[in-house]
Amino acid sequence: MDQTVQLSTVTANTKRQPQHTVQQVNNHKLSVFSKVCYAIGGAPNQVAGSASAFFLQIYLLDVAQITPFEASLVLSIGKTWGGITDPLIGFFINKSRWTGIGRLMPWMLGSTPFLILSYFFLWFVPPFLTGRVVWYLVFYCSFQALSTVYHVPYTTLTMFLSTDQMERDSATAYRMTMEVLGTLIGAALQGQIVASAHTGRHCMANETLNLTVNATDSITNTTFLPGTPDLLHARNVYMIAAGVIGCVYLLCTVILFIGVKERHDPFYFSGKVIPFLQGFKLSMQHGPYLNLIASFLLISAAVQLQQSNFVLFCTHAAAADLRDHFQNLVLTILVSAVLSIPFWQWFLQRFGKKMAAFGISWMIPFAIMLVTIPSLIVAYVVAVTSGFSIAASLLLPWSMLPDVVDNFRLMNPQATGLEAIFYSSFVFFTKLSAGIALGISTMSLEFAGYSSAACKQSSHVVVTLQILIGAVPAILIIIGLLILLFYPITEDTRKETELALDVMRLRTRRSTLIVI
Repeated sequence: MDQTVQLSTVTANTKRQPQHTVQQVNNHKLSVFSKVCYAIGGAPNQVAGSASAFFLQIYLLDVAQITPFEASLVLSIGKTWGGITDPLIGFFINKSRWTGIGRLMPWMLGSTPFLILSYFFLWFVPPFLTGRVVWYLVFYCSFQALSTVYHVPYTTLTMFLSTDQMERDSATAYRMTMEVLGTLIGAALQGQIVASAHTGRHCMANETLNLTVNATDSITNTTFLPGTPDLLHARNVYMIAAGVIGCVYLLCTVILFIGVKERHDPFYFSGKVIPFLQGFKLSMQHGPYLNLIASFLLISAAVQLQQSNFVLFCTHAAAADLRDHFQNLVLTILVSAVLSIPFWQWFLQRFGKKMAAFGISWMIPFAIMLVTIPSLIVAYVVAVTSGFSIAASLLLPWSMLPDVVDNFRLMNPQATGLEAIFYSSFVFFTKLSAGIALGISTMSLEFAGYSSAACKQSSHVVVTLQILIGAVPAILIIIGLLILLFYPITEDTRKETELALDVMRLRTRRSTLIVI
């Protein structure tokens, strides 16, 4: 009740302020160059994340040749550990001081070299077989943790580009366009480089080899044989892809450092900085934030499930002609996502962010269509519509999160410096849900009898992949959107909050000038 009265009072005071005076607070406009450089900084994580999302599961099963149970441990523990490190990094960022290059930039620059190394060794097959799962667990956890060290300060940087919500929304749109483009580049690089490792050509050769070794072997269970040229080729092309993506990381980080300047926010210094645990408790008590987390952790898990199982589905569960087209289908999904980002940016500005969120549901009927009618034409139609919906699922949470932070700032003017906590906690919950979903997904394949690197899987595996691609994501998306119906921040509320914060910043600047 007190918060509502406070909001009404500040809003009323805002309306009495001369508009030109309030607008002076927002006199910094971001150049297109700065927005592009900021957006490029988010691309490498998406390049690597896309390659991992689409290909890591099938790499662990068919190239590294660990069991589905071991693969589920790597994927679920790695994702969960990456989520756990998010609030830890938020804690240390909250404690860090301003330097000559800002408070957030040193974290991104310092983590990049180690991030590249951990990513490369994630795609390297060690010479030993016993304990191989430990190798992948260590490097996947390292990659997830170092990605967090880069990603949390990068996303928090949105709040320190400008105090103007429209400028931040514009920068977010640039960022999401580049991140989806990065996802496209990651899938394109990885898919085109490693495609030869997953086509059906090796099955014919290995069938003859297996039948020569043991005439009683079933063709259904033919696999890559250890040490065969096919397996050695698969390992080599995966390492080449990892090296290329590592170079992308280095280039994009340099561009981010050169083109983006971290700026002071007068509101950040207007109150007492709250300790991490107290700030985390306050953020978890903020209704709009909890609503946003609950909704998008389910939606993110659904998207992650579709990405992780899509290549497996095309390879083992769809019609035979999809096996040799999966890399082009992945590219179609991502091209559609890139091209639809400007549409969603226009849509959310015209009709509101909450309304735009329901565009995510468009992927549901088409995913079910792919499961029931797995033809090549249907697959490409599904790819286009899925990309359209995935673009909305990527853009909207990062566009809505700054509004939630501003709403919290207005309701709690005494609590400052909590931006990193909001961003790191959001990533933590989405990663945790994705880790759990991936663990359950891979364990389901284990129970269904998935055979590593087999050219043809059993009917139980086929049905399991169909459920993981169609039914489960549909249920998660529907529940997530139902939760989002109760999201309280409307467009009118958002604009009132922006004006009220502008008044508070103006008062802070005036009081600072008086003291000086």
